[in-house]
Amino acid sequence: MTLPLLNPVPASELMKPLMPFLSLLIVTSLGSERVAAGQPASRLRFGLSFPEERSQAPLDGRMLLVISTNVDQEPRFQINDGPETQLIFGIDVDGLEPGQQALIDQTVFGYPLKSLAEIPSGDYWVQGLLHRYETFHRSDGHTVKLPMDRGEGQRWNRAPGNLYSAPRRIHIDPSADQLIAVRLDQEIAPITPPRDTKYIKHVKIKSKLLSDFWGRPMYLGACVLLPHGFDEHPEARYPLIVNHGHFPYTFTGFRETPPDPDLEPDYSERFGLEGYNRIQQEYAYKFYQQWIRPDFPRLVIIKVQHANPYYDDSYAVNSATLGPYGDAIMYELIPYVEKQFRCLGEGWARFTYGGSTGGWEALAVQIMYPDEFNGCFAACPDPIDFRAYTVVNIYEDKSAYYVDEQWKRTPRAGRRDAIGHVSATLEQMNHRELVLGAHSRSGAQWDIWEAVYSPVGKDGYPQRIWDKRTGEIDRSVAGYWRENYDLRYILQRDWEVLGPKLKGKIHIYCGTMDNYYLNNAVVLIEEFLESTTDPYYDGEVDYGQGAEHCWNGDHERPNAISRLRYHQMYVDKILARIAKAAPPGADLASWRY
Repeated sequence: MTLPLLNPVPASELMKPLMPFLSLLIVTSLGSERVAAGQPASRLRFGLSFPEERSQAPLDGRMLLVISTNVDQEPRFQINDGPETQLIFGIDVDGLEPGQQALIDQTVFGYPLKSLAEIPSGDYWVQGLLHRYETFHRSDGHTVKLPMDRGEGQRWNRAPGNLYSAPRRIHIDPSADQLIAVRLDQEIAPITPPRDTKYIKHVKIKSKLLSDFWGRPMYLGACVLLPHGFDEHPEARYPLIVNHGHFPYTFTGFRETPPDPDLEPDYSERFGLEGYNRIQQEYAYKFYQQWIRPDFPRLVIIKVQHANPYYDDSYAVNSATLGPYGDAIMYELIPYVEKQFRCLGEGWARFTYGGSTGGWEALAVQIMYPDEFNGCFAACPDPIDFRAYTVVNIYEDKSAYYVDEQWKRTPRAGRRDAIGHVSATLEQMNHRELVLGAHSRSGAQWDIWEAVYSPVGKDGYPQRIWDKRTGEIDRSVAGYWRENYDLRYILQRDWEVLGPKLKGKIHIYCGTMDNYYLNNAVVLIEEFLESTTDPYYDGEVDYGQGAEHCWNGDHERPNAISRLRYHQMYVDKILARIAKAAPPGADLASWRY
């Protein structure tokens, strides 16, 4: 989207009849609008409000102000960890009335500039957005305000029901005594549910476990890929493959028709490829062609939908803050899917795989539910040893943001490319999240780790693993993380019990130049696994030399292509494991038509 060039609206024009229809005004006084209490005055300030036609009731949430010099798309889509990011500032609002202004001034923390005062004088595109919260009365006695996912996968800039303003071009002068009023008179529309097809089905169930915990109806879903011939073979019972990962709108990577010849090619900045959207369609169609071949095994594959008030998925484990998502998926959703779609319904016939977040989840559920799965394939997993929580040792380091040194401050890197060029530091990445939401409510990566792994604080929100502004690590919280979610530590601590159950089931893959340094933890867990003798783990840890995030064990294809082949990547290993581990009398035939 290219934004038109608009001039700022002068104060003398405020009374013109058309002005109520504009989303952003510049005024020099507060006029008749009310100001949210407790906001300090300063020279440059923005007053963000919503009209009664958007809500007659007061609203809670995170009020965000985005300022940009980029005209390629709306400012709300330009906030990221990369060098091209634009500016954002945010405050919490509780019970903000229609027409009441929430003030953002020079004292409000921002990213990547920390204050409005640091913005050079000039013309900018400005947009406001209210990320709406709702109130939860949890069963643990805490009342918290959080942004419930509304089908978008916890994306603040796309969440249905969020209010926002149209972008406007204005002149900003931090030294001027100026109030810029931003009127949030637009609302993000609901998302159309995905459509079922012959092969892809969508299921949704109300979870009793999660509903009891959260004090309101909570749901789990699955995007189900059915085997070829499912309707024609009612006697068949199928193995179940659980693909873990970020929120899936539908089952992606599967396409029943050839690539669209009229598709306008895009450019993948990540992979440096022209027409990557067409390449994606091409490989999705190739998977369909492989899926229906006579010699391809008949399996049911599901992608789990478990977006929650903190993130686009739950990490598939039980958590003090998020609730019993692990048990809800394992004992409510999976049995429902297996019954609905005629799966074998036993641990020897279940497998799990995923990359990045999904890689951590695949390994975690295999460890937490060792008898319920017959193998996991964890690609580029999120940190699986917290001695290498990316580049931080949370048990020994004092600061997450800087190397512990006497005379200088060396920032810790957060993201790199294949040749080691750093594009973001850990401090920058965490400060972006802090602006997007206090109390681990940003809906982003570091906050969800905190929400899943941390004990509950006195206020009902997750206890911080480190001070979000300074990076100072809380060792007591780190100790809780180690006992409950450090996967290498848990394996080592409980190997006497877990070892016999996990023998032959663990497969881990990672590139040696993972963008987020996730290979560091893989090396540490490999050291432990290779040292096991009673029993030997008898699995696999493999590395892609020089490969970035998210390498999945494919030594023949580049990342851009191998990531499009996850669904068929591990089929041969799954079949070999079934043949080796299936109990006597197991059904190895009905699903091999």
